[in-house]
Amino acid sequence: MSTIVVALGGNALGNTVQEQLDNAKLAATSIVNLVAAGHSVVIAHGNGPQVGAIKKALDTGGFVVPMAECTSMSQGYIGFHLQQSLGNELRRRGIKKEVATVLTQVVVDKADPAFDNPTKPIGAYYDEATAQKLMAETGHTYAEDAGRGWRWMVPSPAPVDIVEKVTIKQLADAGCMVIACGGGGMPVLAVENGLSGIDAVIDKDFSAAKMAELINADQLIILTAVDRVKINFNKPDEQSLEQLTIPQAQKYIEEGHFAKGSMLPKVEAAMAFAASGAGRKAIIASLEKAEEAIKGDSGTVITL
Repeated sequence: MSTIVVALGGNALGNTVQEQLDNAKLAATSIVNLVAAGHSVVIAHGNGPQVGAIKKALDTGGFVVPMAECTSMSQGYIGFHLQQSLGNELRRRGIKKEVATVLTQVVVDKADPAFDNPTKPIGAYYDEATAQKLMAETGHTYAEDAGRGWRWMVPSPAPVDIVEKVTIKQLADAGCMVIACGGGGMPVLAVENGLSGIDAVIDKDFSAAKMAELINADQLIILTAVDRVKINFNKPDEQSLEQLTIPQAQKYIEEGHFAKGSMLPKVEAAMAFAASGAGRKAIIASLEKAEEAIKGDSGTVITL
């Protein structure tokens, strides 16, 4: 039995509670196909729309809540929907398997250069005068976002370690489906007395790759909106890629084939996992074709 870490995008889950619940049911069908095929599955998920909505609601209500706490809230309610949907799908098929959500802390490095260049917009939009006032009061960075107003910008550091890695592995080894590293995990720093949350967001694909490495998974599959990675995207000479080695992927990155906000982090995370140990491979594929991708019939496979 192989262990697969599945990274599911937050955008794929929708923008409202009902939309997310409906989409979680669709995701469960595809993910349980992997379980039915005999694989042990650990699931990471994004929280882009969800954590923004949480932060905006709290901002509007006058509550000052740090990003680590907002991420923990999103882990809870997204985990609830996925856990419920996966459990229902397992029961529907007569598969006896437990599902658990692990609130996950992910260690980051205070010296990460991302802290000097916060780029991820979070929460409500403000006019410039209000944003300037908030910057003076909080010391946070605010910037204009796509012509719609000013928003809080937070850093996106790389994951260094996962606090609950042993728990996640023990549950997976015991046959449980585990949902972990939701939204990239709650970002924490190692401090003198233990751990402390910090205002940041961690890319869920990088956290999924780190988790796959630390629990010694056999494969990482990053699910997205397209069947395969493409070069020359949306151009007449567009080409889908079935296989990529790390040197080939690096060459395409340097040539600018992958967009920073979409495919680039997925390719980089896949490369990181493939490079983390002999025989490890990562796959980038569509949610609907996850099972075919594991069989080699769809998706882009990234290897050392």
